[in-house]
Amino acid sequence: MGRIHALRGRTAVVTGAARGLGAGLAREMARRGMRIALLGLEEERLQQAARDLPVDTRCYEVDVTDEEAMRRTAGEVTDDLGAPSVVIANAGIAEGGPFVLADMASWRRVVEVNLVGSALTASSFLPGLLASRGYFLQIASTAAFGSAPLMSAYCASKAGVESFAQSLRAELASRQVGVGIAYVHWTDTDMIRDADRHTVLRELRAHMPPGARRTYPVPRVAAWVARGVDHRSATVYAPPRLRLVQPLRPLLPLAVTAVSRRAMPRLTERGPVEPTGLLGAGGRADERVQGRAPLHG
Repeated sequence: MGRIHALRGRTAVVTGAARGLGAGLAREMARRGMRIALLGLEEERLQQAARDLPVDTRCYEVDVTDEEAMRRTAGEVTDDLGAPSVVIANAGIAEGGPFVLADMASWRRVVEVNLVGSALTASSFLPGLLASRGYFLQIASTAAFGSAPLMSAYCASKAGVESFAQSLRAELASRQVGVGIAYVHWTDTDMIRDADRHTVLRELRAHMPPGARRTYPVPRVAAWVARGVDHRSATVYAPPRLRLVQPLRPLLPLAVTAVSRRAMPRLTERGPVEPTGLLGAGGRADERVQGRAPLHG
């Protein structure tokens, strides 16, 4: 409890905070008495999330891939709420489909938001974290160590953020800034629900072992991740039993390939496998910002 109380009155920054896990993590940080900076693309959704928080909360509409805007926002957060003690790089998008048919603009955008956006988040808020001797948490995924077919951009980006965070941790270890990686499994967000609307992605998940395809509610996942923040953990697992999978990582690519060799032909027999485009409301919001979708999409 001492660590939790130590967060009271300090500032937490959460990117991708308009909905889903980001909004859930903001609620968990608010429960610890922290001041909250909500960053995201949708001002109205951010304001809605802020109204539910019983602490000093500010909203900042910003694209995490816009370096100038992120640096400006970091300055505004510090002026409004003080130097951050916790920064959670949560913003992320996904798309699915066979790489041979990939729309490379969407593929590249997934990597840009998930990987480059996380790096820009760290870079922009690092002066504040150095001042507060704070904690940077990178939201990764089990996709970082169990890459799946039809999700190449997402898996590549999450493996990338894992390596980025490990490198950053080593650089900052002597400067008393903690860096953690959260390995998050299937979470009941609109992105995952949208993926399940696409037959091939739904069927692909159905071929996983029962425990591996289970979906967890956002509040439970946010609580697991928040406990990692409490302890400035180097690794956080949601669900916690995922830590048992880490020793098996060298075997996972072989297992995934073996299963996919049998499953993919059966899936393609049911009809053509097409690219999904960016998934979920967050993906559609990103498309609007990029001018690639109508405002009512």
